[in-house]
Amino acid sequence: MLEKNVQTFIGCDSEYDSAKIVLFGAGFDGTTSFRPGTRFAPSAIRNESFGIETYSPYQDKDMTDYSYFDSGDLELPFGSVRRTIADIAMRTDTILSDGKIPFMIGGEHLVTLGAVMAAKDKAEDLYIIHFDAHADLRDDYLGQPLSHACVLRRCHELVGDGHIFQFGIRSGDREEFVFASEHTEMNKFDFSGLEEVVEKLKGKKVYFTLDLDVLDPSVFPGTGTPEAGGVTFDELRKAVTLVCSELDIVGCDVNELSPHYDQSGASTAVACKIIREMLLALS
Repeated sequence: MLEKNVQTFIGCDSEYDSAKIVLFGAGFDGTTSFRPGTRFAPSAIRNESFGIETYSPYQDKDMTDYSYFDSGDLELPFGSVRRTIADIAMRTDTILSDGKIPFMIGGEHLVTLGAVMAAKDKAEDLYIIHFDAHADLRDDYLGQPLSHACVLRRCHELVGDGHIFQFGIRSGDREEFVFASEHTEMNKFDFSGLEEVVEKLKGKKVYFTLDLDVLDPSVFPGTGTPEAGGVTFDELRKAVTLVCSELDIVGCDVNELSPHYDQSGASTAVACKIIREMLLALS
């Protein structure tokens, strides 16, 4: 049984046995190619979460009516990418084996690979919904196949064609978009077609990964690779609520907050609120 963290995300202080959803942090940014800093996201999110309420007026639900457990951050070996992925997979597997939903707070987007590896071991026919500004479908980046720029390509190797649905994508090299046209279902720029995908995936096991840079930088400047032309907060809130409330989510993550690039704290507040809405929609 996992031990409760000293400092938790707001409303996530239930006992492990009673919790349906288990949070853990994976503050890793060892392959970041532009601006590092996502390693600080899990602790910043926990600290700032107490600036929001447990009650969501959007869903008319309160976190105090449900049980969530925050197991704290993994102590990850920054010198070894493979060991980091293995440690994330191990924690995810522990949570899944106990019949609970793992909710990971990254970290750069590569951390998703470890969680998907564990989820795929439990659910043979696994689907992935991916919100992001970037395709993350490179075969390698600067010669490295284990990079934040390659994470969905590595996930594709696990789940296969027709099992990855991407939304909000507005950046990538030409080869990534060619690969997507042949192997994934990519919806560029926004969440058009999301309702149809949700209907299609009902009854399937789904892993949901959210890169917060899907948001426009005017809403979310605190990220390592900001990309103009993103979605609004309310568009993202509605989209994550739809996915988390309507589908059989076996695991999920929220990634790519770099809190130090937004000294106002607004980006961290956005991350906290999106996490709250996801937790309540999953409950």
